[in-house]
Amino acid sequence: MEVVILAAGQGKRMRSVLPKVLQPLAGKPLLAHVLASARALSPRRICVVYGHGGEAVRVRFDAADIVWAEQRAQLGTGHAVRQALPHLRGGGRTLVLFGDVPLIGASTLARLAAAADRARLALLTVELDDPSGYGRILRDADGRVTRIVEDKDATEDERRVREINTGILIAPTDGLRDWLGRIGNGNAQGEYYLTDIVGLAVEAGVEVVTASPDDVVETLGVNSKAQLAAVERAYQARAARKLLDDGVTLADPARFDLRGELVCGCDVEIDINCVFEGRVELGDGVSIGAHCVLRDVRIGAGSRVAPFSHLDGAEMGAACVVGPYARVRPGTALGDGVHVGNFVEIKNSKIAAQSKANHLAYVGDADVGARVNIGAGVITCNYDGVNKYRTEIGDDVFIGSDTQLVAPVRVGRGATLGAGTTLTRDAPPEQLTVSRIRQQSYAGWARPVKKV
Repeated sequence: MEVVILAAGQGKRMRSVLPKVLQPLAGKPLLAHVLASARALSPRRICVVYGHGGEAVRVRFDAADIVWAEQRAQLGTGHAVRQALPHLRGGGRTLVLFGDVPLIGASTLARLAAAADRARLALLTVELDDPSGYGRILRDADGRVTRIVEDKDATEDERRVREINTGILIAPTDGLRDWLGRIGNGNAQGEYYLTDIVGLAVEAGVEVVTASPDDVVETLGVNSKAQLAAVERAYQARAARKLLDDGVTLADPARFDLRGELVCGCDVEIDINCVFEGRVELGDGVSIGAHCVLRDVRIGAGSRVAPFSHLDGAEMGAACVVGPYARVRPGTALGDGVHVGNFVEIKNSKIAAQSKANHLAYVGDADVGARVNIGAGVITCNYDGVNKYRTEIGDDVFIGSDTQLVAPVRVGRGATLGAGTTLTRDAPPEQLTVSRIRQQSYAGWARPVKKV
């Protein structure tokens, strides 16, 4: 089987310079979702028909299994599929998909393919309470499909039909090539309708069959920002239902956003308005507080992320506590039992077990040992304006508040740095290191007063 994906639409109703099929859904372009479902069928090849913003689409999705066909003039769906014909081999079947129908599932497509068999024309159809605007499936007295009529060309009786065409179909490639060469544009739109091949298939004695999707939301198209938002919510509702079925506790399934892949252990709890991007792995008993953003993160069992924390490209061991209002940046690895508190930022650092930085600190490009206490206001000064340098802190170190460690610098095992220290040289192990001017008081000193 070969796949044709129609992705040439301009999407004027989007009111965006971004091509319609590049509009984001769950963190990925619309077309990415369609391609994923198509690839699940292991097709011989995929042909994407592009048009408006085509170069941007090609750059974003160019791959070895994709060939490209340009539709320069927007003359309808039948005309669009015609552009793909030079790339299709005879003797097989062709599945037609739409780049702006992103929720179509691989299991639905597999069922449609089974219905099509080798020689049938198979249509994906649904029944709607309000079918306005959609092409209607017309059947004879025996229930056989005879043709599809577009809403603008339908009679009043035909508009009362509730079974509608989704546009997704599988056809014998040789028949498709013949039928597309014979359709005209004598309709209200002045376009070449792909749906007109149904009547030609019936005339040719080809059996036309139908199949239904697993869920009607799979057939929702996106032509406006309002529709994009509706499809986003449908996607997130499905993702939330699956997590709930897997035993994850969601404080409110309607306030949850998955924009990648989320793998959860047992007894995971997720509070409201959390966003998960890339691949996130949560171990057994992990708790994620409200309003957190996690991207490409792995969190060990029993760890807790408090509200309003951002974690990106990091690993956390077991029984860690992060947040609230913490930021853990790429390249960071936290050992078991590490505490990262409010308004603490960690970047590209390794922090060993049982260490803690509980208040208002920045730890960047550092290797921190076990059982280290990092006081409030501590900063690793890792950047000289051109280059970045590492700070090494041994086990059992105590770093007093408001200390600056000017990298590259080492702090030996068991050392103590007094509050307010600016460390520019290595601190020896098991010793107190301070760098302060002597405290002085000045008798008779008066504060300045405002001049009148």
